[in-house]
Amino acid sequence: MSYMMCFQKSIDYIEEHLKDKITVEELAGISGFSTYHFYRLFYIYVGMPPMDYVRKRRLAYAVAELFQGKRIIDIAMDYGFETHAGFGKAFRKVYGCSPEQYRSHASGKIPSKVNLRTYHEFLNVGGIILDPTFCTKPSFNIIGYGLQTTLEGDYSKRGIPALWDYFNVEGLEANLYEQIKPKEHGEYCLCYPPTDLESGSFTYVIGVKDDSFVKATRDMFTGVVPEATYAVFTTPPANYDNHGFAQAIAGVWRYIFEEWFPNSGYEFAPDKVDFEFYDERCHSQIGAVMNIYIPVVKCHP
Repeated sequence: MSYMMCFQKSIDYIEEHLKDKITVEELAGISGFSTYHFYRLFYIYVGMPPMDYVRKRRLAYAVAELFQGKRIIDIAMDYGFETHAGFGKAFRKVYGCSPEQYRSHASGKIPSKVNLRTYHEFLNVGGIILDPTFCTKPSFNIIGYGLQTTLEGDYSKRGIPALWDYFNVEGLEANLYEQIKPKEHGEYCLCYPPTDLESGSFTYVIGVKDDSFVKATRDMFTGVVPEATYAVFTTPPANYDNHGFAQAIAGVWRYIFEEWFPNSGYEFAPDKVDFEFYDERCHSQIGAVMNIYIPVVKCHP
């Protein structure tokens, strides 16, 4: 039996026993490994420690039950959290808000089963893609450097990498921070929706967030990102060598449109802006991660 199949057995067991007590020793036995060997390799295959994975899967199922109107304390107790406060703390750590605030974003859809082979086909770098978190962000301003391109003829596949090369070689990132001095450190890579649906033309921007446009120079792009509700995907940890980080990002994008959207109960929000966000988590050459923000609305039944 392959290592992937061994770890898939432990993943399946977790899925079937989320409301029961689960230990690392028990999972290691199911996979046929010593506890230490299992712990180390689980991190490599899944991208996080075993009990961290168990906690996040429990919370993913709890989100579905929030939609059903169940009492939060009942959900917490069902999934092994001893107190309302403990459940709330774990929930905020993953979803960035309280369970009460998150109810309006819950779709009620039961999380899809985790299949390691499927994720391996998308990512090629190990790890898994967890269900997204949801948040509503108010509108904000972007200052940066833009590229007008189109989906026709693969122009965007050539133009966007060329913009990144120019951005890096010319030191435009440092220039942005020196000129704009944004309060928040982090780069946004945004796709403003097509202005012409027939040609598929759109604007791709690399920029930073600021309160106003007064510090922007004439060669910079300025634009507003409208308020939207986002599905937020976090890439699995990946290294920069052998283009691992870039592969992880591309794999998550493929997963979003080929696997997640068709089964999610959501669709792309019209006239909104999707973007990637790179902060200090992607500065390390080892285990870099970033977030992809997809503006969504619930599908009409």
